[in-house]
Amino acid sequence: MPVKFKIKKGDQVIVISGRNKGAKGEVLKMLPKEGRAIVKGVNMVKRHQKQTQTTEGGIISKEAPIRLCKLAIVDPKDGKPTRVGFRILEDGRKVRFAKRSGEVIDV
Repeated sequence: MPVKFKIKKGDQVIVISGRNKGAKGEVLKMLPKEGRAIVKGVNMVKRHQKQTQTTEGGIISKEAPIRLCKLAIVDPKDGKPTRVGFRILEDGRKVRFAKRSGEVIDV
């Protein structure tokens, strides 16, 4: 049975624990089976890449997956970490909202 996460691709998140604590970035890719996400500019690692016809070889920096339990969504009002809740609007849409400020996250 698939697990539902409160974080989606494109969300602004902040790292709340670990080596990258305090770093903010946008979710580039979700890995739901592993319970991880790839966040732009967070958890950077160096990888040795072999040269091919299309790409240049050398040591490149890229984002490694980070566990979802270490991420929190950034509150749209004040930019601090917040938990997420769900609310059903008058027109019947189910949207996410920041529990810290009550601001709607989904547009």
